[in-house]
Amino acid sequence: MFEQSFKNIDDILRKDAGASSELDYVEQTSWILFLKYLDDLEKDKKTEAALAGKNYEYIIEPKYRWEAWASPKTVDGKLDHHKALGGDDLKDFVDHQLFPYLKKFKSTADNPDTIEYKIGEIFSELKNKIQSGYNLREVLNIVDGMRFRSQAEKHELSHLYEAKIKNMGNAGRNGGEYYTPRPLIKTIVKVVAPKIGERIYDGAVGSAGFLVEAFEYLKQSKDLSTQDAEVLQKKTFYGKEKKGLAYIIGIMNMILHGIEAPNIIHTNTLAENIADIQEKERYDVVLANPPFGGKERAEVQQNFPIKTGETAFLFLQHFIKILKAGGKAGVVIKNTFLSNTDNASVSLRKLLLESCNLHTVLDLPGGTFTGAGVKTVILFFEKPSYAEASAGRGPITKKVWFYQLNLARNLGKTNPLNEKDLAEFVELQKTKADSGNSWSVDAAGIDAKTFDLSVKNPNEGGEVAFREPKEILEEMKKLDEESGEILEEIKKIV
Repeated sequence: MFEQSFKNIDDILRKDAGASSELDYVEQTSWILFLKYLDDLEKDKKTEAALAGKNYEYIIEPKYRWEAWASPKTVDGKLDHHKALGGDDLKDFVDHQLFPYLKKFKSTADNPDTIEYKIGEIFSELKNKIQSGYNLREVLNIVDGMRFRSQAEKHELSHLYEAKIKNMGNAGRNGGEYYTPRPLIKTIVKVVAPKIGERIYDGAVGSAGFLVEAFEYLKQSKDLSTQDAEVLQKKTFYGKEKKGLAYIIGIMNMILHGIEAPNIIHTNTLAENIADIQEKERYDVVLANPPFGGKERAEVQQNFPIKTGETAFLFLQHFIKILKAGGKAGVVIKNTFLSNTDNASVSLRKLLLESCNLHTVLDLPGGTFTGAGVKTVILFFEKPSYAEASAGRGPITKKVWFYQLNLARNLGKTNPLNEKDLAEFVELQKTKADSGNSWSVDAAGIDAKTFDLSVKNPNEGGEVAFREPKEILEEMKKLDEESGEILEEIKKIV
């Protein structure tokens, strides 16, 4: 039922002059779904309050509630065509009354952790792109038929929304930034194995896939008490996201999975000087796939001890710093991080090995990320407890266990990675056992000048993870550009 509804909405938006891509379809569907969700949530809370003999105070004023403008009903429950706005009247109301009203919640909410604040932030970040009020009326009528009341309904809607995010990622590079294959995320979460009571963080939250899967994992980890459920709702999942569309999608994705007021902040994580991170701001678990291949400005690089234009390398420094003593992390990064010889890469590998226990490296085949032409690895590391750090001498990492995922097929859009592909890795990782695909390297044997961590499978005799020619050329072009910028800066100084 819901699947056909989403398809019908996309068909309507394709005809509209204001929506031109999968990204637009997801964005516009998201704000309308959010308001319908909010209406259902308020009705549920009113019912709960009535059963408890209490009054419920609505968040949204009567004029702006769903039943007033989106779907006014007759006494027999059908759409009241005399009251329902359409055409230019509907578009004018949404653009000039509804959105300005909802934006104000950001300044009037008590704090950022409330759903009121999320309402204000979401509607400060987007606008209605549906140019035809008649098309908007059709979409509203479809969404009005969707229900968010039961767990089964929310479950189905959340899966369909995930599918829309995936389609958006397949549609182009920009959308792909928001989507990490769910089998991979589930595997990372299994290995890191968070516990209820731990605070989980993703500083490049995107569509919130890591936080959503961690939530699903923790819900199934034990029979939840009322207190457990409260902790999961309000004190477990935290994220930051720079891009407006990704922020909105992440919020909506978490809401559809059952987190009522997600602790996601719309901000540039890298604009924060990591020297200013306080102990109270640190997290027990970091799960992330930071954007790679980005190019950060010089003023952003000043926030980090290891200066580099590579976005992912700055994020990795941030994650190491923001992880609590005794904390655990699973982070996706380009496999060139393991062997690049530039100063930033060498310094960052040194920092990781000496300040954390890099216990596992998962080497993934090309094609894992649909549409991305780069190979990636997953770094699993832990921050030592204060006692461990003070008792030890020298680097924290003693041994690194590598697993190389070798598949008998090529991965791609029609043949994606699945959980079965990763089952052996999950099992062997528990004991760090050697196999045809896995081996261990003593940290003492790692070159103390380069800290090279190249994937060299001893069972196959040498280097097996070659870089693609295109990737090498892109790396060379990037280095040339950075060198040019440095020369320009020197010219200015001289």
